[in-house]
Amino acid sequence: MYGNALILIAVLLALGTWKLLRIGRRDPRLPPGPPTVPILGNAHQIPLTGLGKKFREWAKEYGNIYSLKVFDSNMIVLADRRAIYQLLDKKGSVYSGRPHLSVPLFMSRGCHMTFEQATPEWREKRSVITRNLNPQNLDTKHFRVQEAESILFMNNLLQHPSRSFDHARLYASSVAAILVWGFRAKDFNSFFYKNFYDFVDQWLDAIEPGANPPVEQLPWLWYLPGAWKRRAYRVRSLMDTTWSQARQQVDERRARGDIRDSMMDQKLSEYEKGGWPMSQYSFNNLGGEMLEAGADTTANMLLTIILAVTKFPEVQMKARKELDEVCGTERTPLFSDFERLPYINCIIKEALRWRPTSDLGIPHRLEKDDWYEGMFFPKDTTVWLGAWAIHQNDDEYPDHDRFNPDRFKAGRRMCPGIHLAERSMWRVTAKLLWAFEFEELPGRPIDVNAYTSSNLVRPLEYEVKVTPRSKQHEEVIKRELTGALDFLSQYD
Repeated sequence: MYGNALILIAVLLALGTWKLLRIGRRDPRLPPGPPTVPILGNAHQIPLTGLGKKFREWAKEYGNIYSLKVFDSNMIVLADRRAIYQLLDKKGSVYSGRPHLSVPLFMSRGCHMTFEQATPEWREKRSVITRNLNPQNLDTKHFRVQEAESILFMNNLLQHPSRSFDHARLYASSVAAILVWGFRAKDFNSFFYKNFYDFVDQWLDAIEPGANPPVEQLPWLWYLPGAWKRRAYRVRSLMDTTWSQARQQVDERRARGDIRDSMMDQKLSEYEKGGWPMSQYSFNNLGGEMLEAGADTTANMLLTIILAVTKFPEVQMKARKELDEVCGTERTPLFSDFERLPYINCIIKEALRWRPTSDLGIPHRLEKDDWYEGMFFPKDTTVWLGAWAIHQNDDEYPDHDRFNPDRFKAGRRMCPGIHLAERSMWRVTAKLLWAFEFEELPGRPIDVNAYTSSNLVRPLEYEVKVTPRSKQHEEVIKRELTGALDFLSQYD
């Protein structure tokens, strides 16, 4: 009897050890990838920061479709345009889920559209965005905000030529704050600049892949102390405070009878009359998400464009030739000039390729088993879009480190449904290149690779020399300021 018990225990221990050592192993039917080790898989190879850049290294070694094992979970990275179209686009219903990302969901109390599943509440949020930021609204109403703020941006550069970095961020936050919350960011002490960027910079640091331990695979880690956990609590509290204060400002002015043409005002009037499809907290967060998406992405790309045209002055020269033929020195460019200024669009497209504002995107979760070109994609696999790996591919983009807008001159046009951020970038880029010359400061070269590494990347702070192209250009910039300020005063 005693001997039988020992044999049973030995068999159970052997079976348990065998199962444990199988954790982290790659199914041979999966796409290839870095070698795994027992239990961890590839978890020990996931960098604490800069995962998008690491995705490119692995793509060069293992191919444009490869897999990673993190403990017993599967990740597949797509750095192949055709695969992305065939899977994420054509099979969107299968690939549209989100993995359960514990820390972002904890900090947002489950109310952040980017990380939520496709529930009825999520669909309502999506419809709010598409109805408010559709091409018709952008081109019949919202464009006036972008035009006025871009004129103010140029005048700010006249007065503070050394602060192009800060004023680019101020421009972007003010446009988005007006459209979403009905308030402008007048200066660097404004709530929708100072408080917004204080929150969003901490939020992005806290949700960067690799910045937190793998609590999805090892839930018991939540019960251990650590700096990452203290940060999660701090950012959650800051999120609560920031968007509740923003909502309070809207409620207070509405109580005074000041109803504005903003997304929050429109939806408040609609929901107060017809009923609420989401909680007040979730609604406040939605306004925050729209500000985050509209302001931070626009600011990041504007900073990249200013950096790029400064570092590659031949781009400025070519753009100015086109701008001068269309606008002369009598006026600044308008979006109605779009068809006659194709090179500006090429600059925008190249900036999005050269330094994409997100180098790895937001992960998708596979809803059911799938196959692609003989490779097995299991249900619940986390699927990443390797944006940096795609855009820095030498085969598709020779001399990829060079900022070269001519890559996009052959018939590539802006989509009619292009969103707020790209329209805003086009307007400002055209005006800035029409009005100013950008140069590096003597002895202070800009590092084109000095970027943050969060989900939305931006250049590290830099300074450039900004000079009006002529006295005539300067006079036009100043002349247009009065009308812009008069228009924007309704959002003070």
